[in-house]
Amino acid sequence: MKKIGFALILLMSVFAHAQVSINVNIGTPPSWGPQGYDESRYYYLPDIDTYYDVSQKQFIYDNNGRWIRASRLPSQYRQYDLYGGYKVVLSDYRGDAPYGYHKKHRAEYPKGYHGKPQKNRGNKPDKAYKQNNKYKNNNGNSKKDNSHKSNGNSKKDQNHSHGDHR
Repeated sequence: MKKIGFALILLMSVFAHAQVSINVNIGTPPSWGPQGYDESRYYYLPDIDTYYDVSQKQFIYDNNGRWIRASRLPSQYRQYDLYGGYKVVLSDYRGDAPYGYHKKHRAEYPKGYHGKPQKNRGNKPDKAYKQNNKYKNNNGNSKKDNSHKSNGNSKKDQNHSHGDHR
């Protein structure tokens, strides 16, 4: 009887350790990810019909019948506000292909879907930060050629000042 008890304890220990290992390997969710779901691997973004894999830090989207994984959104969605858009935290998938349930996800979470309110894990970078870093390359140097800057006296310069007046 003692051997069976010992075997059960050993088996339970193995399962507990396996659970911890899975959670550790998920990865760090992005700052635009929903708060309170740090152990989740996939989000579905209904507004743009795209998945996000937290562990691989990749977006997954359909491109003419082929599922593409990329670190950036496809060009038609580059302006999409990840902080403002709704993220469905998925739990109904197996393995590395949440899109195996794509028809179900599209039906349950159509474009414009909003479930319970969400808070993001981090704050959205402000416009000033985005503007100041828009043209920077990996060295921190500006990609724009500013050697043609003028003193602002011409009519063209006054109409195209450096501030964003849109």
